[in-house]
Amino acid sequence: MSRISKEQVKHVAHLARLHVSEDEADMFTKQLDDIITFAEQLNELDTDHVEPTTHVLDLKNVMRKDEPKEWISQEDALKNAPEKQDGQFRVPSVLE
Repeated sequence: MSRISKEQVKHVAHLARLHVSEDEADMFTKQLDDIITFAEQLNELDTDHVEPTTHVLDLKNVMRKDEPKEWISQEDALKNAPEKQDGQFRVPSVLE
């Protein structure tokens, strides 16, 4: 017994704005049914003593401490600027 119908495949294809021929609809119906069958096998696994995870690896954000430090002066920052105006970088306008 198929868990997904050809009409459902055509409906999803329509939502995705995909043209699916009759042969393709038959093929996708069979393939999707096989995928669902395989995924249902996961329900047979005993997961009572398995702790839920959000990621397989134990990842953490590694960030440096936020400590104040000396920075370059405005004059040094603008020293190599091709164009500057009023203490800021001057760039071409991007608006028309």
